Amino acid sequence: MSFAKASDLLRLAEMAAARHRGVALAEIEEEFGVDRRTAQRMTKALEGLFPATETSTDEMRRKYWRLRGTDARLMLTQGIRDSELAALEMSIRRAEREGASTDVKALKSLRDRLLAAMPGPHARRAEADAEAVLEAHGFASRPGPRVRSDPRLLATIAEALKAPFMLTISYLGSRDNAPRERLVEPYGLLLGTRRYLVARETGGDGRFRHFRLDRMQGARLMAQSFARDPDFDLEAHAARAFGSFHAAGEYGPVAWRFAPWAAPVAREFVFHPDQHLTEEPDGSLTVRFQACGWLEMAWHLYQWGDGVEVLEPEGLRALVERHRRSDFPALP
Repeated sequence: MSFAKASDLLRLAEMAAARHRGVALAEIEEEFGVDRRTAQRMTKALEGLFPATETSTDEMRRKYWRLRGTDARLMLTQGIRDSELAALEMSIRRAEREGASTDVKALKSLRDRLLAAMPGPHARRAEADAEAVLEAHGFASRPGPRVRSDPRLLATIAEALKAPFMLTISYLGSRDNAPRERLVEPYGLLLGTRRYLVARETGGDGRFRHFRLDRMQGARLMAQSFARDPDFDLEAHAARAFGSFHAAGEYGPVAWRFAPWAAPVAREFVFHPDQHLTEEPDGSLTVRFQACGWLEMAWHLYQWGDGVEVLEPEGLRALVERHRRSDFPALP
């Protein structure tokens, strides 16, 4: 057996031990980029190396292979790799940068448990190697303004999203004179300069609404759960806007043309997950997508000075036209 195949087999053992139900053929195909026949051969090799491998079949007749942790001693002797520890450390720093205190606490706890389970010299070597990888990657926190979020509020929302449980939030709307309580079904968070809870208010019109976390005076986890709408997809919902603010009346085609001298920089950006780029004969670049949120678009476009022209919508074009400057010394 080649070293690559041995490494893949140990990775398969990790997957079989880590998943409560076990690992299925489709997951093996996706993880290792192999066809069905090769995936089947890998499960045969797994059963040969680990005789205690358990198999089960679900209601869809899909077969799963599972290893109990105590039966995967060979796999567990690998410990934690420096690249894995570095990735975990980078995730902790990103969460700290974004003010996600609940995630920071959970990730640090996971890191400490992993290191505690390793022999002392191995753990110290992994930590030193991880620091070297972080330094080589040049990881740095991105500066910039953001609105502070209450860690207790974030923790309560996180618990509600997991179950899911209903939430009672004390919320000061833009037209409210004082905070009032609302019972909502939470579906997710939109992260940006400001953070929004995507939720559906009970007794309302059934539409998903965005509640700014900085306007929440508090939140209480309720005992009752709710059935999530199976048709709701947070990523698809988020893609309807350019940023985190949604304005249904503004949703529609958006087209920006970047000047030839700004096009090389614009090509490096993903302005929207569904964007379409067109290279123009004069060297300019046209970016098209569908979204709403003209104000957040205007904030971003201002950074490009006169290097970008809004082709549509007309409302956005009028919003930015008088603010296209030629004296910016650099592009975003």
